[in-house]
Amino acid sequence: MSVQSGGKTIYGATVGILMLETRFPRIPGDIGNATTWPFPVHYRVVDGATPDRIVLQDARAMRNAFIAEGQALVRMGCDGIVTNCGFLSILQGDLKAEIGVPVASSALMQVPMIAQTLPPGKRVGILTIAEDSLTPDHLHGAGVPPDTPIMGTDGGRCFSQAFLTDQPEIDFDACRADLLEAARALITAHEGIGAIVLECTNMVPYARDVRRLTGLPVYSIYTLVTWFQSALSPRAFPAELDDPRYV
Repeated sequence: MSVQSGGKTIYGATVGILMLETRFPRIPGDIGNATTWPFPVHYRVVDGATPDRIVLQDARAMRNAFIAEGQALVRMGCDGIVTNCGFLSILQGDLKAEIGVPVASSALMQVPMIAQTLPPGKRVGILTIAEDSLTPDHLHGAGVPPDTPIMGTDGGRCFSQAFLTDQPEIDFDACRADLLEAARALITAHEGIGAIVLECTNMVPYARDVRRLTGLPVYSIYTLVTWFQSALSPRAFPAELDDPRYV
């Protein structure tokens, strides 16, 4: 056997996920459901980081707690850190400076890259769980232009209320309806939307529905983390030129 280098406690899971402290159910597609991922991940819950404190208040008050848990994930063996709330973009600078490995705090970080893929006259739109709480500081932390179109699910029947108040039971069909209504409102209110980014990590189970409704590419924490992980653990390809698959 060839010599192998150590230095970690746990191997095989390169991505660590910093989780809010919640009790609501997490269905497949949600970042907090481990079956969502086609690769293994590590989780750490940040005690006291409730949806209310992070989304409706100021997440910067919990800066040190997120840094400490991120560092703990690195000690476990993670090579990169992500979070389970798009509003943690406001901590992006602090997290990447203190944790010591690559950090992707928010699905919103994809907005500038996606914008570069769109035809002239098209722009990215954002769906968020709390439109009034998504401040210029949150956008700046993710590198999002301040004039980016944003639509919230705040006025819906279920989604925002259920997740922000951490309900132990959720009507996911009603949540889907809220996402579709918000997506329809986004493309109706703003001309030239060419792609949609889902700010909230709980929105991922409805990405396909939003795509079908709008006909637009839909990006989320799922697309961000799968891209992020693919660089931390690149796929191996055969290098031998005499491999029979190339003959």
